[in-house]
Amino acid sequence: MAELLTMLVFLLAIGAVSGVISGLLGVGGGIVLVPAFFYAFGYLGYGGPQLMQVCLATSLATIVFTSIRSGLGHRRKGAVDAAIVRGWAPGLVVGAVAGVFLAAALRSTVLQGVFGALGVVIGLYLALGREGWRIGTEMPRQPLASALATTMGFLSVLMGIGGGSFGVPLMTLYGVPIHRAVGTASVFGVIIAVPSVAVFLTLAVDAAGRPPFTVGAVNLVAFAVILAVSLWTTPMGVRLAHATDARRLRRIFGLFLLLVAGNMLRKAAMG
Repeated sequence: MAELLTMLVFLLAIGAVSGVISGLLGVGGGIVLVPAFFYAFGYLGYGGPQLMQVCLATSLATIVFTSIRSGLGHRRKGAVDAAIVRGWAPGLVVGAVAGVFLAAALRSTVLQGVFGALGVVIGLYLALGREGWRIGTEMPRQPLASALATTMGFLSVLMGIGGGSFGVPLMTLYGVPIHRAVGTASVFGVIIAVPSVAVFLTLAVDAAGRPPFTVGAVNLVAFAVILAVSLWTTPMGVRLAHATDARRLRRIFGLFLLLVAGNMLRKAAMG
């Protein structure tokens, strides 16, 4: 009981932080949730070759709802670019579903390594990126747009995150204002998470290594706790995003992510 209470307090805190981060930085709460779930489930004694699949799927399940809440908040502020969403949605869906099938076939240690490597890339961009960096003055057209969207959906599912971690940097590099990029990326999260969770719910996970109350690869306890808190805190992040200059916060979070991703790589190397 003491361990479960500790777990509950831990999840409540993580849910609050992930909600604020999702709304504020547009990187998606999953970048916090996946390693948090991994360490929390491990602390309670659950493991096995499919633990990371449970972490990815549970994170994406919460992103379905937090991204809807975040997207609606940004839409009310006129910060969602509907044209970008319509053009990129098909590719995001295709990439997300492909990502689930690959994730289902990989061992947990391999997925740890994938999360760690991609997390280092995202962390470096957040910590060292400059707002003035540009590779174009407008968003790419087809077929490049579809290729980029498919890649984004694919990599996002392998990390258990929404589209913000890749979408926000990409859109700003093509000249989309930061607030509009954050708002549009929050809608990417819904488009990526819904089809991927639908497939993850059908995934067979070995009962010996999965936490209790897990359906397919989604743990319902962690999902419910995180959702209850992050739905409350995500609007706070949205308000902060439109009221503050988040550059320093992005750099601090980037350094934090580098530490978390580096630790994931270390664990993956240890096997």
